[in-house]
Amino acid sequence: MASKQPFARRIVIAFVLMTMLVSGVFSLSIVAVVHLIEERLISEEMQRDLDSVIHGDLKRGHSPRLNAKTMFYASNLPEYAIPEAYKGLDEGFTELLDGDQAFYAYVQEINGVRYLLIQDQGEFEAHERALFSVVFAGFILAVLGAWGLGWVMAGRVMAPVSRLAQQVRHRDQLLPLAPPLAPEYPDDEVGQLAAAFDGTLGHLRQTLERERLFTSDVSHELRTPLMVIATSCELLQQAPLETHQREQLMRIVHASGEMRELAQIFLQLAREKAGEKVNESDFTVSVGLAQEAEHQCGHWRESMAGKCLDFECLVESEDDGRYNPTLLGTVMSNLLRNALHYTEHGHVRLILETGGFRVEDSGPGIPEDEQESIFQPFIRGSRARGARGARGEGLGLGLSLVKRICAHQGWRITVDNLPDGGSRFRVEFKEVKRSASA
Repeated sequence: MASKQPFARRIVIAFVLMTMLVSGVFSLSIVAVVHLIEERLISEEMQRDLDSVIHGDLKRGHSPRLNAKTMFYASNLPEYAIPEAYKGLDEGFTELLDGDQAFYAYVQEINGVRYLLIQDQGEFEAHERALFSVVFAGFILAVLGAWGLGWVMAGRVMAPVSRLAQQVRHRDQLLPLAPPLAPEYPDDEVGQLAAAFDGTLGHLRQTLERERLFTSDVSHELRTPLMVIATSCELLQQAPLETHQREQLMRIVHASGEMRELAQIFLQLAREKAGEKVNESDFTVSVGLAQEAEHQCGHWRESMAGKCLDFECLVESEDDGRYNPTLLGTVMSNLLRNALHYTEHGHVRLILETGGFRVEDSGPGIPEDEQESIFQPFIRGSRARGARGARGEGLGLGLSLVKRICAHQGWRITVDNLPDGGSRFRVEFKEVKRSASA
């Protein structure tokens, strides 16, 4: 499992662990070497002293010539009788501890006679403990030094990374004019990361620019053919037409008007991305919620009746806000169209309330795990519709457009399922309403 510790802390931990390993091995090696040398040197010295006493002093009939810290014992000499505490010692060198006192013993057996030297080494042990204390203190200081050095090195190592992260974090604010980052860094790993980000940002900038230009160009170029259609329809309205021909003509007029409004919406969204302001003359006057709802109900009533759906427009409470008719109409129209496509029997209701409206239907509803994704482009609900289980019409762009408009206007759109079945879309306006010039 990957560590979730900050990178700087991981550098410090690595420094400390490496220092503990190296200094720990070094300290233990010192202790081991001291013990090894101590045993070997003292053992050889005591062996020489014992040989000198046995083969020299005793043969000449002299008393053992030893320093005051060394005592001699022999099993065949009553005056040098071995004390009971030392009779069980093995032959060779042995270190003895008696409380705070330390003794070294060396036993040698010759022709059945045991000879023993006992040497007081309290002073040597004191020096040895002091040495070990110094080694331990050095170990602690090395670890603390590694911790401090680790933080210093981590700060220096992470400084360019933190700087790059800060620049990347604020890059979205300067996206169109952001200068490249790579020239500010040396040709190392951080510089390569900055260069990779510059490349990715360049591709992203080109993609966004292509999208903006495409949306802007399409919206702009559609104005001319739409104007031709509108002008032709005006001329045809003056001609004598039969009833069904005039009905078809009015459908063309209404559809061209909707296309002109949609083209203006896409143009506004494209200009917003580019940081351009939209002229107030680009839109019609503001409209009230009830007025736009009445217009949409008149437009969709015939389609709802064609599917034998009970279509109602209800007013729960009055709303006195003024809104952009193109944006509000597009949101309301797409939600009603979505309800129409998903509902095969029952009802569709447009319910007005203070500061917003709801669109409710008796369709199959929307699974909870899909209620967020349905607002993404090219995503449609997975539940079947219709007697044959066919999925709804469209490419899954309607709700995405609704979400974008709501985000643009500062509105909030939510979706949930009704207790008795079906779905409910709610659009809530903020307290500060946007007018047609917003």
